[in-house]
Amino acid sequence: MGRLLKLPEKHAETTETFVFLEEGHTLGNALSAVIRDYPSVQLCGYTVPHPAENKINFRIQTTGENATEVLRRGLEDLEKICDITIERFEKAYENFKVKDTSMDTT
Repeated sequence: MGRLLKLPEKHAETTETFVFLEEGHTLGNALSAVIRDYPSVQLCGYTVPHPAENKINFRIQTTGENATEVLRRGLEDLEKICDITIERFEKAYENFKVKDTSMDTT
């Protein structure tokens, strides 16, 4: 992952905009889908400021929880989801290889 910046806000810590450098729709869409499901989140979304720029602006607004902590939890949860996905894929691939070699009659 690229660098992460936090834009200065005049609001409380419950509303923050973060800038992910060297990231795009892949992270923005997956992370916003995870964070959007948290009960304390009122708004979560991202924008790509310009197609030529390789960055996303990621905004979180909560009902009282610290937005930075929500982002941290979201990144941790997304990492767990990715780990589980890789683990299940590798297991399914190994099972496929075993079945494929057992069907080989040459």
